[in-house]
Amino acid sequence: MLTGNKGEWSEIYTFFRLLADQKVYSGDAELNKIEELFYPIVKILREEHVGRFEYQVDQNVVLVFGGGNEVRIPVETFNDIAEQLFAKIRNSTGVFSLPEIEEFMSSIYCYTLKAKSTDKTDIKVVIHDLRTGLQHLLGFSIKSKLGSPSTLLNAGGDTTNFIYQINGIDEAIMSEVNKVEKFKEKFDLLRKYKARIKFITTANSVFKSNLVYVDYCLPEIIGNIVLLYYSSPNSRISDIVGVINEANPLNFDLVYNQDFYEHKVKRFLTDIALGLKTSKPWRGKYEATGGYLIVKEDGGVICYHIYDKNQFEDYLFNNTRLETPSTTRHLFGQIFEEEGDFYIKLNLQVRFL
Repeated sequence: MLTGNKGEWSEIYTFFRLLADQKVYSGDAELNKIEELFYPIVKILREEHVGRFEYQVDQNVVLVFGGGNEVRIPVETFNDIAEQLFAKIRNSTGVFSLPEIEEFMSSIYCYTLKAKSTDKTDIKVVIHDLRTGLQHLLGFSIKSKLGSPSTLLNAGGDTTNFIYQINGIDEAIMSEVNKVEKFKEKFDLLRKYKARIKFITTANSVFKSNLVYVDYCLPEIIGNIVLLYYSSPNSRISDIVGVINEANPLNFDLVYNQDFYEHKVKRFLTDIALGLKTSKPWRGKYEATGGYLIVKEDGGVICYHIYDKNQFEDYLFNNTRLETPSTTRHLFGQIFEEEGDFYIKLNLQVRFL
């Protein structure tokens, strides 16, 4: 029997919903459907342990090909099953099984909640691009608003730690600050003692190299973002970048009102979303070649296609926040001394709103 959480069952829901709707609409920065921008679905591909299967939309019928067999299922059936599944997902908690849904899945040679895929790709879809008249096989990552918000970038121990030097303190202040658990209180104490905090580098050389590969200024920009998150009430990336833009720590020439910080952070978020990993050298090759599919609270599925780069970047920028992972697991948050100088590590983790 198949079991999964809301996010995992949402992948099957997306599979059914796309076949039922026969198209997917693009979304704007606030998750609203853009009525005039959509992509017809030609077919969906899945790799199962028994072989490769194609689900092709043909007017009011979905044709299932694979293993030498052909099955014809009315589109209306996919719509009905999708609605049943959506209701079950909304009303369930934790990890759960849905025998009636699993029975239908088996009838169309769908045996797993998550098809075999690359790390960032949850579903492979052939779409018809109305603007070019061409068909494209694209891999999409699926994010669901039906369960707990998913992470965009997971903390990875020292891999995602940023190192800062703290000037103007001594061992007594270090000891006092280290006894405080909440980060905002730690930084309130440091401000009280007029400590000066400066970003030095990332703890991991591969992550630093990846950041520089995206943009030479990114290590310092993300370092400033992480510091501001831990030392202030701000957590939304768009809010933090707004504050940093006002402070302009890298002294960009803003005479032409160019949004240097926002532009560079959007580039970073996009690369993280589509392929960049913190522990492996990044060479700019996207794994999720289509972009993101988002399951909304009302059951609608919208698309952020990398062809529509502006909408995709705006979505990521306006719908992500920083959060604090486990300090003990990821080895950060305590001031330490090396050769008479004082330092602190702060960790980066990004989650969707």
